[in-house]
Amino acid sequence: MRWGLCSAGMIATDFCNALQCLNPSEHKITAVVSKSLEKAKKLADEFKIPNVYTSYEEFAKDPNIDLVYLSTANIFHHPLSILMLNNGKPVLCEKTCACNTKQTEEMIELAKSKKLFFMEALWSNFFPAYKALREIIDSGTIGQIRHIDAAFFFSAFSIDYVSQHSLGGGGLLCSTVYQIWLSRFIFREEPETITAVGTISDTGVDQSANIILTYKDGARASLSYNLDLDGRRDAYIYGSKGKIYIPEPFWSPAKIEVNGEEREFPLPKSDAKYNYPNSAGLAYQAEAVRQCFEKGQLECPAHTHSDTLSIIKVIDEIRRQLEETHQIKTTPLTKYQYFIWRLPVIDPDQILRNHYVGINYFSTDASRVMETDCSSFFGNNSSLTFTFHSNSRLNEQRMRQILTWIMDDGRK
Repeated sequence: MRWGLCSAGMIATDFCNALQCLNPSEHKITAVVSKSLEKAKKLADEFKIPNVYTSYEEFAKDPNIDLVYLSTANIFHHPLSILMLNNGKPVLCEKTCACNTKQTEEMIELAKSKKLFFMEALWSNFFPAYKALREIIDSGTIGQIRHIDAAFFFSAFSIDYVSQHSLGGGGLLCSTVYQIWLSRFIFREEPETITAVGTISDTGVDQSANIILTYKDGARASLSYNLDLDGRRDAYIYGSKGKIYIPEPFWSPAKIEVNGEEREFPLPKSDAKYNYPNSAGLAYQAEAVRQCFEKGQLECPAHTHSDTLSIIKVIDEIRRQLEETHQIKTTPLTKYQYFIWRLPVIDPDQILRNHYVGINYFSTDASRVMETDCSSFFGNNSSLTFTFHSNSRLNEQRMRQILTWIMDDGRK
C-alpha cells in the first residue's frame, strides 16, 4: 500500500519510523505535503520519500497515493479530509477526527458517498495490551465493571497546537479523547449522563476538567485532566472481583497489571528515536488499516464510524457544559476564534484558507483576500481578513451572510 503523508510534523515522523517495522513490500511512503517546504524535504530525505508537495490540492491529485495519513493540527482535519476524499483518496485521520460532531458527520457521510475508506486514527485500539484486556474483561476475571479512573496530567500549554483555539487545541481534542475512548472501549455503550466541571483558558480552550460519565447499573468513569500540570497519566479499571491497572502511557501500553500480576506486551522492535511514548505501536494501526484496505472495507471493525461519532458527541457535551459555566476571557482575536466552530456550514469542496486575523496557514496557492470592517463587534478599528482559494464559489454575498451571523447570533 502506498501511503501519502499529509503533514511532516512529529507524529508523522513517528509514523514513518513505525512503518519501518513492517514489511516494506506492503507499506511504502510515496508522498508528503506540508506548508513548510523545509520540513517536508527533511522528512522526505530521511525516509526516501520520492514526492514532496507544499500544495494540498496537488498532493490530493497524486495518482501514486493509495491512502492518506492526515496528522495536521486538529483545526485542519475537517477541511483537508474533505479535500482528500473529494479527490478520491481514502483517509486515516489523526484523532480527534474533527472539532465537533457536525464536521465529523460530514467527513463520514462524504466517505460513504464516495465509497472510500475513512477512519479516525485512534491507535490505542490496536495495541496487543488492549486486545488482551478485552479478553480478560469478557472472561469475567475481574467481574462486572463498576468504575474506571483515568487521568491525563501533562504540562503542555506552551505548545501552540495544544493551547491555541485557532489550531483546535484544548484537552478534550488533544488528550482527553483517549480517556473518553477508554470508557467506550470498556463499557461498549453510550453514557447515560455526562457531568463536567473545569476551566477555560484565556486563549479560549479547555485547560482542565473533572468529568463523570455514568452507565447502566450505576457504573461510572471518572476522567480528569490538566494541560498545565504534570502528574498521573494512567488508568484503573475496577470490577466486582478485581482490578486492572494500565500504567503510563495508558493510551499506548506495553504492559498491564491484572489483580497485581504484571503482563508484558513488547512493542515492535525498533532502534528509532520517537517523539511520543511507545510510538513504535503505530505499526499495529498501519497494518490493520492496510488489511482493511486490501479487503475493500470502508471502515475498520476495531474502530468504527459509530465509535468516532460517539466519542465526539461526548466531547461536544463536555465542552458545552464547560463553556456554560465559565465566563470566557477573550481578546478580539480569540473571541472570533471562539465562534469559528459555530459558523454556518460551507460547501465541503470550498476550502477555507484563512479563518483568523493575521494568520494564513494555506499560502501555497493563488488566493483572493477580502477585508471587512467589524468594528461593531470587536471595537474600533477592527477588521477580519478572509483568504479563500482562487476558484472558491464563496462570493461576497455569502461572506456578508457569515459576518452578519457572527455579529448578530455569534455574540449570543
